[in-house]
Parts: sequence; structure tokens; C-alpha cells
Amino acid sequence: MKFLNRSIFDKIILVFLAITIVAFSSLLFYTVSSTRSSLEEERTEVLTKEAFLISEQTIVMYMNNLYDLDTLQMNLDYYSESLDASIWFFDAKGIKVAASKAAGHPDCPASIKLLDYDFELEAMQTFSGKFYDLFTDEVITVAIPIKTNEKPSGMVMLHSTVSQLHELQKRVVNNLYVPFLLFVIIGFGFIGIVSRKVLRPVRKIVDAAEEYSKGNFEVKTGINQKDEIGQLASSLEYMASELQKLDDYRKAFISNISHDFRSPLTSIKGYAEAMIDGTIPPEKQDRYLSIIVDETKRLSKLTSSLLELNDFDSYGIWLMPKAFDVIDLVKGAINTYEGRCIEKGVSIILNNHAKDTVVYADKMKIQQVIYNLLDNAFKFTPAGKKIYFTLVDKGDKIFISVKDEGMGISRDDIKKIWTRFYKTDASRGKDKNGTGLGLSITKEIIKAHKENIDVVSTEGVGSEFTFTLTKAEAMGKKQTDITDILTADKKGK
Repeated sequence: MKFLNRSIFDKIILVFLAITIVAFSSLLFYTVSSTRSSLEEERTEVLTKEAFLISEQTIVMYMNNLYDLDTLQMNLDYYSESLDASIWFFDAKGIKVAASKAAGHPDCPASIKLLDYDFELEAMQTFSGKFYDLFTDEVITVAIPIKTNEKPSGMVMLHSTVSQLHELQKRVVNNLYVPFLLFVIIGFGFIGIVSRKVLRPVRKIVDAAEEYSKGNFEVKTGINQKDEIGQLASSLEYMASELQKLDDYRKAFISNISHDFRSPLTSIKGYAEAMIDGTIPPEKQDRYLSIIVDETKRLSKLTSSLLELNDFDSYGIWLMPKAFDVIDLVKGAINTYEGRCIEKGVSIILNNHAKDTVVYADKMKIQQVIYNLLDNAFKFTPAGKKIYFTLVDKGDKIFISVKDEGMGISRDDIKKIWTRFYKTDASRGKDKNGTGLGLSITKEIIKAHKENIDVVSTEGVGSEFTFTLTKAEAMGKKQTDITDILTADKKGK
């Protein structure tokens, strides 16, 4: 748990240190073992060759009476000093004939049989260890049988201490591991530099994230790198900007919803209290009750729109597409607004330039789009002006536009009209029934159909909203094409 609570830099150093220790220990063990084994094999080979040389050049000559015992002893002493090894010479029965010992080595036993009665004198043998515990340190022993006239005549035995090899082994290991340790030290320094360079921007990212968690989304990381850390910093800053927008939207949402709910509630409360306390006489109450009903309808409409948008955000828009004639929806909307248009003095003109107006879409949702656009045009079209409904077909698409001769939309406002609760000042001042959600809902519905909606507006002239729908004929052709392909694939198989 303590390791998990450490900083990333500490973890990197500790992990690198652990890996280095394990690697160094493994390499040290392997190198020591392999070096020792190689040196012992090499020393055994040298002693074997020297044993044969001593046997051929000295002992055989003694056995052929060419050397006396003193000369033999002198030669053995010479070889013992040169090889730093003890040399023992036994006859065919294992009895000592002559021996020369190196410094620190024990004396030769009177007979090899005293050490091991079953010792084989006629076979070449090698030993590693303390040789029947005669030696205090480990030695390498080579025993070579001697033959004269093809008959066993004795054995020459050489003993060399391993301590000599240890010194050589130590020098080899030192020569190998001093550069390795130097490399490890340099590696630690390099890791320290790189880690600091990497962790410094990470620290900045952490600090920025902590500020974001406190709601301060204006903080910048100050990282301009092009690597993964730079990308992370950019993504974090982008997220912060989006969170800032979301926070602004939340504040605007609360402000707008408070305003839109407060206004009708204030009217309802005021008129109801006025009727209760008698401020409004009974003969005028019907008029104010009608206003209360209108305000209630406005609240109901606002609530329904909010629930609808919430469903869009949570589950997406559930579409039930089918083929229908869109001109019927347009005519139905015009008929619905006919009475209101006559009362206001506004004309609605239908221009149908499409030969085929059968589309494939969700009929109820498209009806809502048409009503929203017509209601928006009606609100901003003054008396004596006109509203134009135009249908044009281009290829597989039907283009449906709703154009008014109202006040138009400014360049600043036209970018915001799709925003939820957004209403121009003119709208808020003149139209009390708008919720600021109609165009937002319209945009979501068209987007769910994978179609496009756009607006062109000129201040003082009017606005034109245009959206597209796919013809049912084109959709049926696509489905037929897919069916033909699948059928062809099955036949091909």
C-alpha cells in the first residue's frame, strides 16, 4: 500500500532499481558460475597435459633406471614450483615413491590405499574438492596411470588449489561488472532526467485537473508539447472548455426556465388573488380566467417540451418511419392556422413544385417540425404580410421551406436560434407564448432522420427555414438494391 501511495517518479526509480538488482544478481550468479566452471575445466586440462608430460619425461625415465631417486625428486620439485601444485608418485601397489608438495599442501600419504583401499590405479581420474579431506581448501586433482611395456607401473597425481582460480575469477568479474555498474549509474541519471521532464508536465496536468474539479475551467496547463502528454493536455483543456460551456448552459437553463415559469405563475397567482379579494369584479372574471387558462397551457407546453428534450438526451429520438404524403401534413397545418391567420391578417401561400411528395420518415415527428416552423413564422409575421410554404424535389430529396416576411434575424442571433431556451429580445417582448424550445426540438428531429435543416434570414425582410426529407421511392430502391445484392450473394454461394 505504501508503494501505491508514492509518486510516479518514486515508482519509476524503485521499479528500475528492483529490475537492476534482480538483473545484476542473476547476471552475477551466472557469470561467477560459468567463469568458475570454465576456469576449472581449463585448469583440469592443463594439469592433465602436465601430468602426461611429467609421466613421459621424468617418471618413465626413472623407472627405466635413467634417473636415480634424487634426480626424480629434484625434477618433481621443479614441476611443483612451476605449476604451484603438489605432485605425488605411487608405484603399482599404491605405495608412495616420491612426492613434492606446494606451499600449504599436506604431505603425501605413505600409500594411496590408506585413503581408499579400492582406489583405482589403472584408470585416469579427476577429482574436485578436498580429496578425502586431506586438504583444508578445495583442490583440483588429476590422477594419470603409468605404464611401461604395456604393464601398469604406478600413478602420478597432481593437486592444484582452487584459490588461484578464485583470484583470476575475481579479476574477470571486476573487469565485467565495473562497466556494468557505471552503466547502471548513468542509467539512473538518465531516467531521473527523463522522468523529471515527463513528470513535470504531468504535475501541471494534475494541478489543472484539480482546478477544474473546483469549477475553475479557465486554467490552462501551459503545455505545448506535440507528444502524447501534449495531446492529453490539449484534450483536458478542450474538456474544460466544454465543461465551461456546459456550466454556462446550465446557468442559462436555470435562468431561462426560472423566467419562463415565473412569468405565467405570477400572472396566475395575481389574477387568482385579485378575483378572491374582489379586486376584479365578477362581470370581468371570465376574461381573466381565460388568461389564467392560457398561462396554464403555456406552462403545460413548456413542461411537455422539456420532457421531450430530456427523452431525446437520455434515449435518443425513437423513430417509426413509414411512407406518407408530406403535402397532406403541410395542408393540415395551413388549415389549422387559417382562423388565426384571418384574425391577424396574415396570408399563407402554398407553392408545390414537387411531382412526388411521398416521403419515408416518422409522420408524427415531421408533423411536429412543420407545426413548429409554421408557428415560428406566424409569430414574427406582422399583419398584411405573407407566409410561404414551398416544396421542391431534387433527386432523391424533397426540400420543404417555410418563409415569412417578418423582422428577420440578426447575424448574431442566427447562430443561436437552435440553442435551447434562446429567444430574441423582440420575441421575449412581443410573444408571451414561446418557450424557446421549438427550434431546438425541430433540429433534433431532423438530425435524427439524418437530414439537414438550414435558415437564411435578412433583417427587415424575413426568414426562410428549409429542411430535407428522403423520398419513399428512393428509400424503397435502396432496400431493393440491398435485397438484390444479398440474393446475388446467396446464388453465388
